[in-house]
Amino acid sequence: MHTSLDGFVTDGKGSMEWINPGGELFDYSGAQTERSDTALYARVTFEMMDAYWPTAADQPNASKHDIEHSAWYKQVNKFVISGSWAGKSLPNATLISENVVEEIRKLKEGEGKDIVIFGSPSLGQLLASENLIDDYWIFVNPIILGEGLPLFKDVKARINLKLVSTFPISSGVVGLHYEAKR
Repeated sequence: MHTSLDGFVTDGKGSMEWINPGGELFDYSGAQTERSDTALYARVTFEMMDAYWPTAADQPNASKHDIEHSAWYKQVNKFVISGSWAGKSLPNATLISENVVEEIRKLKEGEGKDIVIFGSPSLGQLLASENLIDDYWIFVNPIILGEGLPLFKDVKARINLKLVSTFPISSGVVGLHYEAKR
């Protein structure tokens, strides 16, 4: 999850244009996705991802990251968490609109590789509150927004974390990897 130095995931207008990923971060996140076979998205993030990634590799100026992530996106098991889409049929994803916490627990207990969440701050907040996140990957961008959507806005639980690693990126972004201590 990308955040500003003051802890916001969007600015006051809901924009994320201030995020500065860069090639190094793409390489790093590509290594993370290779360890996963399931992705969780809230509705808005899924709409953004699904509008871009299925054809990103087909574009004339597709980057290495576009090609690799597009291939991953096409084959990964995608789950969309949305109450407003209840009953909707998704051709390339599974919709979870009820009993979200229980359904995520079942996914975690199942076979397979890691499960990742891309963006989707409301989903991250819900899963953090239920202590269902094992690893936190937070990318602190060198900007102070002053207002916006806080990263941990609705998390009501105390969550103890252990710092696993930090990694500075030449763009000024600092990556933080934490494990949940249970």
